Amino acid sequence: MATVSAGRTGFGSFPISSSTKSMGNAHRGGDLLKYWVFLAGVILFSSLAVAQNAPQVTAVDPASGKVNDTVTVSGSNLGKESVSSVFLSDDKSDFKAAIVDQSEEKITMKVPQVKAGDYNVSIQVGDKLFIKPVKFKVEE
Repeated sequence: MATVSAGRTGFGSFPISSSTKSMGNAHRGGDLLKYWVFLAGVILFSSLAVAQNAPQVTAVDPASGKVNDTVTVSGSNLGKESVSSVFLSDDKSDFKAAIVDQSEEKITMKVPQVKAGDYNVSIQVGDKLFIKPVKFKVEE
């Protein structure tokens, strides 16, 4: 039967002092931490830069109207190169509005053929539809 002395390094024992090999691993761990912090910063700042250029809807004027009325959607980055369509959206469907005029700060649209009720203003950017927290009420 084999025995291991408590004073010697072997199976089941752990050195109390660190060696140069473990110091090298600690140094690599610090480099790895710096790398991940740097990578997280790049991702955060790049997403903020993209979000600043994303189309934003801030208001609709007037806040209510009838079918075929002309309505102005205000915001930023609303130009033709960013926003391809505007919709009125309820819980079930999205109704495409006809765009009359479009610039970076506003889109003039006609209220689509929908029933009376409250709708969110939605914008299409590329192949994605973004429902904004701006409401429009269609009256009878």
